[in-house]
Amino acid sequence: MAFFVFVCAALMILGGAVGVIISQHPVHAALSLILTLFGVAVLYVAQDAHFLAAVQVIVYAGAIVVLFLFVIMLLGVDSAEDLQIEPIPVQRPLAAIVALGIVGVISAAIVQARSTIASGTRSGIDIPTVSGDADGNIRQLARDLFSDHVFAFELTSVLLVVAVVGTVLLARRPDKSGAAS
Repeated sequence: MAFFVFVCAALMILGGAVGVIISQHPVHAALSLILTLFGVAVLYVAQDAHFLAAVQVIVYAGAIVVLFLFVIMLLGVDSAEDLQIEPIPVQRPLAAIVALGIVGVISAAIVQARSTIASGTRSGIDIPTVSGDADGNIRQLARDLFSDHVFAFELTSVLLVVAVVGTVLLARRPDKSGAAS
């Protein structure tokens, strides 16, 4: 089973990487990058590194790719697509069915969680740890990151803000009427 998961994750990573390289449309390239990052997260889960998998999905596939898409949309995509033409005719009904399924699953989870909280019982999930402290590794990681490496985090945030401001300034187009802004 582990080999099957590895092969599927490797195919996701390679397929996404090839999609990033050969894609003509920048939004499609960003979506291929998300596929690659999700494949890496699957490999983290296969190695029982659930925290790294969550960080991979939240930080990289979430925040960084959203920043890429923001810059792509800010700079503008040169080709306009006709939204009246459906490339896959069954796409919209299938998306509606999937959306209803996701809403149903989330609703069932909320109802189950509310009944569990109201009854005052625990979920029964016990995480075995060596030291007996389930949050010990996370506390140690947080203490290390926010004490010893806090300067690196602050520097990274400043660099990201400067990159966004620079992108906004570069993306400003001159007024076509010739009037000064």
